[in-house]
Amino acid sequence: MPQTPKELGYHFPAEFEKHESTWLSWPHKEASWPGKLDAIYVPYSSFVRLLAQSENVNINVADQDMQRFAIDHLRRAKADLSRIKFHLFPTNDAWCRDHGPAFVINTNEKKKAIVDWDYNAWGGKYPPHDLDDVIPTRVGQALNLPVFYPKIIMEGGSVEFNGKGTVLTTTSCLLSKNRNPGLSKKQIEKYLTDFYGQDQVLWLGDGIAGDDTDGHIDDLTRFVDDHTVVTVVEQNKSDENYEPLQENLRSLKRMKLTDGRALDIAELPMPETVTYEDQRLPASYANFYICNRYVIVPTFNCANDNKALEILRRVMPRHEVVGVDSVDIIWGLGSFHCLSQQEPAL
Repeated sequence: MPQTPKELGYHFPAEFEKHESTWLSWPHKEASWPGKLDAIYVPYSSFVRLLAQSENVNINVADQDMQRFAIDHLRRAKADLSRIKFHLFPTNDAWCRDHGPAFVINTNEKKKAIVDWDYNAWGGKYPPHDLDDVIPTRVGQALNLPVFYPKIIMEGGSVEFNGKGTVLTTTSCLLSKNRNPGLSKKQIEKYLTDFYGQDQVLWLGDGIAGDDTDGHIDDLTRFVDDHTVVTVVEQNKSDENYEPLQENLRSLKRMKLTDGRALDIAELPMPETVTYEDQRLPASYANFYICNRYVIVPTFNCANDNKALEILRRVMPRHEVVGVDSVDIIWGLGSFHCLSQQEPAL
């Protein structure tokens, strides 16, 4: 039997650890932002500009025309193009967190590898997904890295790591029958620990309203250091998010890390309800992305924006916390964390 990444000494680091780069797939799918695709390029380019201030940025594009289009927008945003590299790897969509390479590292031997999970566009909701599914292997070939193949469906937005052996996820997503219906909870835990190089799996319940991923953890609860999480809560008791988020909070309070200590928990407010064309959108401040210098937070032009930014500044004092308008981007049902995947530094 081939050895697993864990057996070979690899693990998936926490996002708040140092990055070599961030990987992105340039947005191009009109059906993901119907009527709004053109509007997202200004905030998206602002996001890339911030990333390139502290780390390299790798962007997947379909062809030279898309690359020229991207460069034009990034120049207007005054992004540092010397830190940005384009790869002619066509994608079906822009959600690189879910279809991008999952980088694992062996710290002792200074080695890096990629886990290429199978990908079916959140339970077959948005075909086709054939181009997205092969992105991790194409990146592995380009970087001359070994690639592991667990052969089960897994999305990067469904898992969250503390860098010390704990992975946090949700039952609503990973136990959904549209992902891996033949696997039990225990079997899925074994895949998570073996291929991400973790020691334990902690489970939350349901996701937020409007989330088409069946409850990704990156809209709910995020590690900001190896023992602290921020988790979103809804203050309005009549809101449909109120009770599921309270239940997740209760679960977090019962959890223990691998060293036996309880989690430190900071509560993040939810933004005011964001709707477009009568559809409730999965707006959440938890969908921030941590790069080397910044915590880049989606904001929604509402009163809770500043409250959320201040809480994140308090719990992440080593980073600069920056809000970037996500009102148009969230029409695609995701934000900055969904759009990005980190490549850790060795």
